[in-house]
Amino acid sequence: MNSLRNAIIDEIHPPYTVYSEKNRVYKTSHRLTFALTFCRSGQITYTMNGKKYVSHPGTALLLPQGGAYELIGDSTGWFPVINFTSTNLKCDDIIVLSLQHPQSCIKDFETLNNLFISNKSHLKIYSTFYDLLDKLTYESLPQSKRMASIIQYIENHISSPDLSNAEIATQSYISEVYLRKLFSTFYDTSPKQYILNMRIQKAKHLLTNTAYTVTAIAEQCGFSSLYHFCRIFRSKTGMSPTEYATTNRIYEI
Repeated sequence: MNSLRNAIIDEIHPPYTVYSEKNRVYKTSHRLTFALTFCRSGQITYTMNGKKYVSHPGTALLLPQGGAYELIGDSTGWFPVINFTSTNLKCDDIIVLSLQHPQSCIKDFETLNNLFISNKSHLKIYSTFYDLLDKLTYESLPQSKRMASIIQYIENHISSPDLSNAEIATQSYISEVYLRKLFSTFYDTSPKQYILNMRIQKAKHLLTNTAYTVTAIAEQCGFSSLYHFCRIFRSKTGMSPTEYATTNRIYEI
């Protein structure tokens, strides 16, 4: 999905929603634009280059510009579509994007549609569409890559005492419930405990490898107060930060 993430969008056409009945058949020999298509309800099966691709409420499909395909309506439903052009996007087949939160993407589609209806600025329209593309590529990542991205975000913001499940979930385009599920699956712990353990590990490193004061270390590790830092550190290590530094600091070269 790096090609989609790095796509340069030349033109975005006004969004629309297709009503597709069961057994509807449609063929095209040369699609004029790329398209992102979603599914509010129903199901459509596309056939391209001998392969089948299914559009249902848990997926988004990227239809390639110049592509030749056939579709048939498996069941009646509504299918939002955004046509667009791009000079650097390379796509020879239909791409199916699995969605963890399809309603969030439908909401973004509606936002984009309303921007066109209200004649909002070119910049706002393109910004909204790029945000949607970013969300789609992130949602379609395998769990391991998604988890790696979440951990990177936590590492980059570990010094913020306001770092929370809600913030991480929002930045990762997932729910807090799914966030907790990922941490349980990969680390057998909660996001809160993972963050706390990461803060303690960073504090240990700073205590034994730098000359920062305990107060400065507490701030760099995201603790809301020196008292909170000392209390948590002792509960995790059995020592105060000062005792830990004295015991574990290496003085010899």
